[in-house]
Amino acid sequence: MTRYVPERHEPPSLAPDAALARSRRHLDTMRRRRSVRDFAPDPVPPELIEHALLVAGSAPSGANQQPWTFVVVRDDATKRRIRDAAEREEALLYRERASDEYLAAIEPIGTTASKPHLTDAPCLIAVFEQPWRWEENRKHKHYYVRESVGIAVGFLLTALHLAGLATLTHAPSPMGFLREILDRPENERPFLIVATGRPAPGAEVPVLEKNGLDEFAVFVDG
Repeated sequence: MTRYVPERHEPPSLAPDAALARSRRHLDTMRRRRSVRDFAPDPVPPELIEHALLVAGSAPSGANQQPWTFVVVRDDATKRRIRDAAEREEALLYRERASDEYLAAIEPIGTTASKPHLTDAPCLIAVFEQPWRWEENRKHKHYYVRESVGIAVGFLLTALHLAGLATLTHAPSPMGFLREILDRPENERPFLIVATGRPAPGAEVPVLEKNGLDEFAVFVDG
């Protein structure tokens, strides 16, 4: 068992005015983030992806087990296999599996069973969660897996946006095909796919409104 070994934490110090200014800039930047479905074919500099992945890998996780794997797919043939498999599942979803209520909920977003972004985007990042790992010939359970991976994906999307890249998250259901296509081990389960790249010229996004602070936040002050 690994012992607890502390070290002194020395966070960067910001004056109140500087902190508020940075906070406002970040809020303004993140409010401009949109899920984009039309990607330009221009390749993404590898370092941008690597830096974003390192940001994702810095996310907090249950017992610091870091139960995630990020598979970066740039190969056109592999992207085509992923798209074909995803569209088969999506076609079944729209035709047979989805309820009328679900279809009505996603209608304003404009999605269909066609997923061209999976081949148009220059880069796909397939995210896998690890419920357990092999270590010292023994199976070790991971804790708070989905929470941990969800936080890491949030870090990833933010980092990609701050690097000037557009993203679209996609979670076909079921998506066991991802593990097969990408030859992942048995302790990894597909979590979602993040398509990323530059938006295509003239790319459009749906007109959507985000809830105001008073609609989703509650403050309990002493």
